[in-house]
Amino acid sequence: MVREDGPESPAPHRDPRLRRRSAWRRSALRLVALYALTLLMVTTIVFFLPRAMPGDPIAALQDPNSSLFVTDPDARQRLVAGYGLDRPLWDQYVSYLRRLTQGDLGFSLERKAPVSSVIAAHLPWTMLLLGASLAMASAISFAGGVTAAWNRGRLRDRGLLVAATGARALPPYASAALLLLGLAVLVPVFPLSGATTAFADYSSPFERVADVAHHLVLPATALTLAMLTAMFLLVRNTMVSALGQDYMVLARAKGLPDRLLKYRHAGRNALLPFVALVGVEVGFAVGPAIFVEAVFAYPGMGSLILRAVAARDYPVLEAVFLVLAVMVLTANLAVDLFSARLDPRTVTA
Repeated sequence: MVREDGPESPAPHRDPRLRRRSAWRRSALRLVALYALTLLMVTTIVFFLPRAMPGDPIAALQDPNSSLFVTDPDARQRLVAGYGLDRPLWDQYVSYLRRLTQGDLGFSLERKAPVSSVIAAHLPWTMLLLGASLAMASAISFAGGVTAAWNRGRLRDRGLLVAATGARALPPYASAALLLLGLAVLVPVFPLSGATTAFADYSSPFERVADVAHHLVLPATALTLAMLTAMFLLVRNTMVSALGQDYMVLARAKGLPDRLLKYRHAGRNALLPFVALVGVEVGFAVGPAIFVEAVFAYPGMGSLILRAVAARDYPVLEAVFLVLAVMVLTANLAVDLFSARLDPRTVTA
């Protein structure tokens, strides 16, 4: 008796959405591992970078003209031993990594306070400045890039190009100084320095928020000018290449309004590279932020870095650079993950 087998049933196909989700998870794990390795490398650089500068805290402890000068030689020796500066460099590095795993950022040589408390007092102001500037630069550059591309070759396009190029050509400290001179000295509309009014007695939380925003306008404007040009040019160029595509001709033939054509059709092509560039700009904005904070005496991480460099305060310098690096890496990781979600084609299986 011959057994007749029917045709083999085809292997069940997985849902494409499940495949994309699984691929995105694998890509996310690879990204996290890559950023963790990058963080370890940054941590090593952060440790050795302050020690590459001329001078050290020991010299400051022995200099009568230094604010850290200690008159008692025995006390100086105990301080040096307490901070581990008398041990070999490799031993200091291992001890540094061990302390980091325990969440210990060290003790400030100059301020005589835990570094974590020093960072906590300055980091929120830098995050506020960077966040406000990044939001302003993103909104202005995206809207300006779409408008310039839509009016390509016309007066509005040329004017926006000239303005964006001029903003890029001006160094951040120069634009900050001009804003300070024009709107805080000659026309005293905004405060000269600081993040809040000294000894202010606020009657409500809204009054404090208004005072903080009033002090934030000029520093955020100076940092925004340093950030928006690259994003503006990216959006404009991407939009210009999209306007000549077939789907845009079809959309025009359907009689869609200009607002939908600009933002829903052509603008979506610029969204993915724009989001990626925003993450890159976070890293590039850290340097200009230091100069802007110095000009406006803004109590952020920039002013903390300048003071720690002058005193060769190794624990503070290590912690500041590490925290800033973590901020930049986290922002870039978030952008990479969001880009993969925004366009599944960027996810490799």
